[in-house]
Amino acid sequence: MNLKSATLFFFLLLIQFIAFSQGSFSISGVVRDDKETIPGAAIYLSGTKISTITNNEGKFSISKLPPGSYDVLIQVVGYLPYSKSVTISDKNIHIDATIKANAVTLQEVVIKPDPNRLAYLNLFKEFFIGRTPNAKECKILNSEVLNIDYDKQARVLSVNSREFLIIENKALGYRIKYLLQNFEYDYRSRIVYFAGFPFFEEMKGSKSKINKWNKMRNIAYYGSSQHFFQSLYQGKTEADGFVLHKLAIINNSNRQPDSVINANIKRLSTGTNAMNVLTFTKNDSLNYWLKERKKSKSIAVLNKANVLTDTLVKTYNQDLKSINFTDELFVMYTKEKETEEYSNLGFQVSRAPDMGNFQVSLINLLDPPILFYKNGSIANPRSFLNKGFWAYEKMADAVPTEFKPVTVK
Repeated sequence: MNLKSATLFFFLLLIQFIAFSQGSFSISGVVRDDKETIPGAAIYLSGTKISTITNNEGKFSISKLPPGSYDVLIQVVGYLPYSKSVTISDKNIHIDATIKANAVTLQEVVIKPDPNRLAYLNLFKEFFIGRTPNAKECKILNSEVLNIDYDKQARVLSVNSREFLIIENKALGYRIKYLLQNFEYDYRSRIVYFAGFPFFEEMKGSKSKINKWNKMRNIAYYGSSQHFFQSLYQGKTEADGFVLHKLAIINNSNRQPDSVINANIKRLSTGTNAMNVLTFTKNDSLNYWLKERKKSKSIAVLNKANVLTDTLVKTYNQDLKSINFTDELFVMYTKEKETEEYSNLGFQVSRAPDMGNFQVSLINLLDPPILFYKNGSIANPRSFLNKGFWAYEKMADAVPTEFKPVTVK
């Protein structure tokens, strides 16, 4: 090989390397049922605005994708929705998707009257759409596709759907198709969990309305969990306005043990008169033990030393980074403040008075570590719980994973 050929060969390799490093991967595939391929099937990438349709041979291809985890959604009228999770690392992905006919038609559905359905539906909307100002401009267009079940013994409300839920968000200018896998609200622990696949479509509007939507989308993105993990991946949390601390939950040493409290209440509340009527003043021993029982069993202790991201963030592989920590991660976004409306809803996280009323969220690890991609998406979303501001913001404040803030004139 002469020098000119060697140089050309090296140049071609360099182009190929740069192309792949910049994200020139693709997801392609074929959609069929049990008889034949399906033309015109709608293909979506969950959490994005990216979509396509199958050609006359039932084939599709989505290109220019960076490494990461993707949920491919397929929708065809008369068939059940199809979803498949794939991970792009260093090569293209091919999917052979076999979809199943939806045997249950609207004419065959027997709707059982449920006097509590409306109340459960409103609760679902509150915890799924949210209670932010943007949530007031969101509407679920087809709530009849939701299957609602309440377990009285476990006190758990469950909701799912075999059809795409259609959400119209007039605050951000998105029409969202959401394939809801599961929603659970535990009345005892007051923990909300939901999982599914959203797809975002931009609504049409005048130039002034689009400018307004862009402004509102920027506000929704800045300070969000998505923004935080993108910033964390790129190592610029401090420049982007995020300050990190550790919050430890410890036993309240100023509270007597339950066994001691209950024993004294039982001893002092035993009736001695004929009518078994109990009377006491504020200085009585019984009143003391009743107050003791009301004290919190644990207290939160905030370490005001900044958590250094250099030691917090680890490289998991060529596409993923991870974080693992003890206690809870206290994340303050210093470029936006909490509103009085938010503070009155019970989500607010306590902090020292001199820290101001900036937006604060807590990350509580469940199954560490948390694995995240460059675009801020989480590879294992059940690895943690959010508290504070991120628990307050839900689907009404969601933007696509590929969203980037724009300059609004």
